[in-house]
Amino acid sequence: MSRIGKQPVELPSGVSASVSGQTVEVKGPKGAKSFTATDDVTISVEENVITVTPRGKSKRARQQWGMSRTMVANLVHGVTNTFKKELEIQGVGYRAQLQGNVLKLNLGLSHDVDFQIPDGVTVTCPKQTEIVIEGQDAQLVGQVAANIRDWRRPEPYKGKGIRYKGEFIFRKEGKKK
Repeated sequence: MSRIGKQPVELPSGVSASVSGQTVEVKGPKGAKSFTATDDVTISVEENVITVTPRGKSKRARQQWGMSRTMVANLVHGVTNTFKKELEIQGVGYRAQLQGNVLKLNLGLSHDVDFQIPDGVTVTCPKQTEIVIEGQDAQLVGQVAANIRDWRRPEPYKGKGIRYKGEFIFRKEGKKK
């Protein structure tokens, strides 16, 4: 039994949902989003609650059950609030700045990195060493944060690089004489 899948998704006030076939469409104050589930689950809307149930006892149906419920919950969260990821840059001379729709990163490479910001995501730089990524789609926000982080992952000896805010980097001691 999926512990996540069993939980119903509550619709807050101002949010409406409709199901047509396997597609769920959620409309809220920040826009409309939709998700198409596989044929392994059944999605139903009653009053202010969306429930997801598996069709059968197969392993795939149970896998899709929890995942589909989480995707629907993310839709509801996305049309009411925004998803947010915060990155910190650590290292001497490492900085970020926003120029229009391009994030310019100085990361100690021989060239500056120009990261094109995709549609559906807003990126802000409150400080030169902080990057805030916000958007309605949880997957897109996380993917953009991961792509930015991939330019200079934190290294274990000095801790330099781009890390998620609050992320712990296991530090190594280094060579001894």
